[in-house]
Amino acid sequence: MSLTQWRDTPPEPAPGASAFPNGASATVAAPAAIRLTDVSKVYGRGPGAVLAVDHLSLTVGKGEFVCLVGASGCGKSTLLSIIAGFDSVTTGQVATGGHRIGMMFQEPALFPWLTAQRNVELALRARRIPKHDRRRRSAELLETVHLTGFGDKRPHELSGGMRQRVAMARALAQDADVLLMDEPFGALDAMTRDLLHDELERICAERALSVLFVTHNVREAARLGDRVVVLSSRPGRVIEEYLVPRTGPRRIDSVQVAGLASTITDRLREEMRRHGN
Repeated sequence: MSLTQWRDTPPEPAPGASAFPNGASATVAAPAAIRLTDVSKVYGRGPGAVLAVDHLSLTVGKGEFVCLVGASGCGKSTLLSIIAGFDSVTTGQVATGGHRIGMMFQEPALFPWLTAQRNVELALRARRIPKHDRRRRSAELLETVHLTGFGDKRPHELSGGMRQRVAMARALAQDADVLLMDEPFGALDAMTRDLLHDELERICAERALSVLFVTHNVREAARLGDRVVVLSSRPGRVIEEYLVPRTGPRRIDSVQVAGLASTITDRLREEMRRHGN
């Protein structure tokens, strides 16, 4: 596995970059928000056991936006579940440094009988925020995701993109330092997804959030990430990383994003051919 820095031309190894053995990721200079060390996950026992993740190490720095890409079944969602505490490792270590974790899924998972504001208030209630403060705080969060005036609407009255904005507000209501995002925009049309990319980028910058973002959309990863991490086919290992310096605003249709996405896609095809053989 190598670390590559992307600029305006197809990526070349950064000067002095070295290979990282055993699937270990590059060391991130910033303090770690998430650190996975030699993590493996096995489901089941005996001959039918499935090795989902194999000795994987990965660090997400504070304020860093890291995108995970890889073939279906390579362990991307498994890693998020482990970090969130929904699942446990078989071997290895997971450290989040006491940071508060929020999570978003592909489906907004809103309660249909509650308004947008009440859905956000649920997360505040879980944190035992006093009742008289919850309404004010939930209104502020809906304003953060540009849904002012929609707090009294129920999910069926909102578009898909608006429902995901409510889900984002609910994740922020957890007072998270770290966001784990599992294909949160995968079901949206291209235009809505592009608008939500802008919103997410703005919110992360304002709040200095650390993000681990899982996606099958390679161009989305190239558009959003400070670093794109490529996982092998099952079992999941880190096989390639691409640093994406932020030199200005990014667009999903920019030459730089398209070029990096093409390079990552070629790497994924190579891995899938290898796995297929």
